[in-house]
Amino acid sequence: MEEELAMLRQLIGQLQELLHNGSPPPPPPSPPSSSSPSFLVLHNPHYQNRWCLPFIEETSSDDCCDIVMAAGKRPGIFKMLETVKKPVKRSRKEKNQGKSCTTGGDDTSGNMDQEIWQEFPRDLFEAVVSRLPIATFFQFRSVCRNWNALIDSDSFSRCCNELPQTIPWFYTITHENVNSGQVYDPSLKKWHHPIIPALPKKSIVLPMASAGGLVCFLDIGHRNFYVSNPLTKSFRELPARSFKVWSRVAVGMTMNGNSTSDGYKVLWVGCEGEYEVYDSLRNVWTKRGTIPSNIKLPVLLNFKSQPVAIHSTLYLMLTDPEGILSYDMVSGKWKQYIIPGPPHLSDHTLAECGGRLMLVGLVTKNAATCVCIWELQKMTLLWKEVDRMPNIWCLEFYGKHIRMNCLGNKGCLILLSLRSRQMNRLITYNAVTREWTKVPGCTVPRGRKRLWIACGTAFHPSPTARA
Repeated sequence: MEEELAMLRQLIGQLQELLHNGSPPPPPPSPPSSSSPSFLVLHNPHYQNRWCLPFIEETSSDDCCDIVMAAGKRPGIFKMLETVKKPVKRSRKEKNQGKSCTTGGDDTSGNMDQEIWQEFPRDLFEAVVSRLPIATFFQFRSVCRNWNALIDSDSFSRCCNELPQTIPWFYTITHENVNSGQVYDPSLKKWHHPIIPALPKKSIVLPMASAGGLVCFLDIGHRNFYVSNPLTKSFRELPARSFKVWSRVAVGMTMNGNSTSDGYKVLWVGCEGEYEVYDSLRNVWTKRGTIPSNIKLPVLLNFKSQPVAIHSTLYLMLTDPEGILSYDMVSGKWKQYIIPGPPHLSDHTLAECGGRLMLVGLVTKNAATCVCIWELQKMTLLWKEVDRMPNIWCLEFYGKHIRMNCLGNKGCLILLSLRSRQMNRLITYNAVTREWTKVPGCTVPRGRKRLWIACGTAFHPSPTARA
């Protein structure tokens, strides 16, 4: 208290000296207290400066009156004594103008902002945009031409390819609507209904495989192959094959590198052992041949199970004998693994998670049915159970004849379509977090019926993948 009063006396003395000499006093010393005091502002019409006097709460009213009295001895020197008030509300235009005012008072708000954003590094901009969710990115494409042109940018494509792959989407065909696909986005838990104009309208075209954001389709009537990006409608019809095979075929797809610009390959295998490989860089079918004689023919494949790609190798599920058939797209070598399946197994398919081979199937015993997950052990070449559906969900299947379709050829997420006469369930399983999640029913636009999936493929969505 004594220090504060001494400060006030010193300040009064400076004011009295100012009244006699007519020169502005030096600025008052800062108060020692850590709290933020209020201020009194004295306006002098002869000088442009203001002098702020600390207003201390513990100071008596008499001391404050002394300060005002000293200022009033020379009328005309000080015009007013006021407290600093809260800032007055200003319009948005005034605020924007005030933000860019320089020290000299120049208003260069518009030019300053424009110059800053024009100098924003393009590589940094592309790195930020590449990390946007896919749905958000396609919404932002309508902002300007530069943003819309990012899809065709090689540097932006490299940014996207350097990012770790997200959870896959699922391109599906439903039994009630075989002429158009339905795409499920697990991140938004939403169904999309893309239209690929270049696909034949009156034919049944099924999604058979995927790689690098591209989906490979097969026209089951004319046996023509197509490759397309469902997000951007990038499309390519593959050339005619040398073998005219009208039986059922299994189709797999792999990438040559990290992006579609490095090329991709498509493999089809027939039951009699004939096969071909398509090379996108050369745009021809190559490596035409027949499976080696040491592999039993005809090849009895599980056509409900899609081939699974791990690096450059494709894995196909056999039914007789039970096991796996593999083909290396680089070396062109075939291998066969005899692996007995778990007991009481039905509707089983291969899946992939982080380079590991998984098996998904229905186990039915004593009228109880459950979905189980197995992992292939590399040392013993046996299936080891790693998880199963929660019991409370399995109770819904009790006593019912359940059929299952499984899509799990890409990434850690698996989509299951479980159906019977009384029920229809769509479920996803995350092989990393071991989380089971119910999926909203799939309906076509303007339709109310919940549809069940006939076939499909998982794919990693990519805005820059080119067919």
